[in-house]
This record gives sequence, C-alpha cells and structure tokens, in this order.
Amino acid sequence: MNLQFKIKRFNELSLHELYYTLQLRSEVFVVEQNCVYQDIDGKDEKALHVLGIYNDEVVAYARLFSPGDYFDDASIGRVVISEKYRERKWGHSLIQASIDAIKEHHNTGVITISAQLYLKKFYETHGFQQVGDGYLEDGIPHIQMKKQ
Repeated sequence: MNLQFKIKRFNELSLHELYYTLQLRSEVFVVEQNCVYQDIDGKDEKALHVLGIYNDEVVAYARLFSPGDYFDDASIGRVVISEKYRERKWGHSLIQASIDAIKEHHNTGVITISAQLYLKKFYETHGFQQVGDGYLEDGIPHIQMKKQ
C-alpha cells in the first residue's frame, strides 16, 4: 500500500485529521528534536495542508502558503514524516505533492522555504538552491532555499 495524499484547507480538515497532524508535528518537532517552541502559531488557518495518509493514519505532512503569506513567494513548511516510516523515503513524495499543489492552487512554481541545514541536499534534489547565509531558528541551524 502506498502513501495517499489529501490537500485540504484548514476548515476542511476533520477533527481526526487535525488531531493526528498536530500530534505528528509535536512528536517530531518538539519531542524528537528536543525543541521547545510554539508549533501552533496561528498560521494554520491560512495554509493549505498536505496530509500523507497510510493505513488511515497521518504519517506525513506539510503546510503550504500563498505568495506573500509567509515569504514573498509561495512556501512549504512544517515538512514532517513519522519516524517509523522514514525508511520508506516518503519525504520525496511529500515534497513533490507539495510542489504540485502549489502549482495547482497558487499558479506558481517559485517557492521559498526555511530548511533545516541538514536537509540541504534533500531539498536540492527537488530543485531548491540556498539563498544567503545560514541562521538559527528555534535553536536549530536553518537556511533559506528557493526553487525557481
């Protein structure tokens, strides 16, 4: 069985989808990465949500923003794969689904992201290039990357 993607606006998310999405984000970004920060940041209502579903479970997720909502360009953020499924390399499918959704919903292929530095090569395989110097975001090294 493959990962199935759903693209939804905030008000289209079921309570089940919202709960398990927030649980996954907290599990990885707060607990696994040992980073205390405000994940629920008031931006989810603006975003398109990319849910990767496997066996009725949210195991992959990203949120997408229109140009001007986060960066001047469209953007992808909160990219996450459940730890127990990372060996399946579903991150590539998730990024491609996110790029495709931005093209479909925002009519652009120009995308800016704030990427964790250790994922630079991963994002480069999807056409992103580093822009500027690195910086710390919530104590984690990041770089800005752009896809034209």
